[in-house]
Amino acid sequence: MKYMMLIAGSEEGWAGVTPEEGKRLYDEVSRWWGEHASAGRIIGGHQLQPVATATTVRRSLDGETTVTDGPFVEGKEVIGGYGILDVADLDEAIAIASTWPMPDVLEIRPVVDGD
Repeated sequence: MKYMMLIAGSEEGWAGVTPEEGKRLYDEVSRWWGEHASAGRIIGGHQLQPVATATTVRRSLDGETTVTDGPFVEGKEVIGGYGILDVADLDEAIAIASTWPMPDVLEIRPVVDGD
């Protein structure tokens, strides 16, 4: 079963991180990601650019479109990346997310199968 794992955190939290600490954290994430990808449990995903680069498009039922700068919602925690998990069930997805090496919030949702 496929799940999307949305990775949310606070960009402000990185303000006090030294370059050495930031490298160590990214190295941990890279190791974690590589381990799960090589085992076939993560089949895709990307880190996202900072929230300042976000653009939101809202389309109403009457067809009106509004484009605004910024993320979909205003808040301290923003989506910073995602992974596509290919695992047996939700329990396995939770077990994988529970080992994420960063102090983030991870939201897991089943992917709708187009078949």
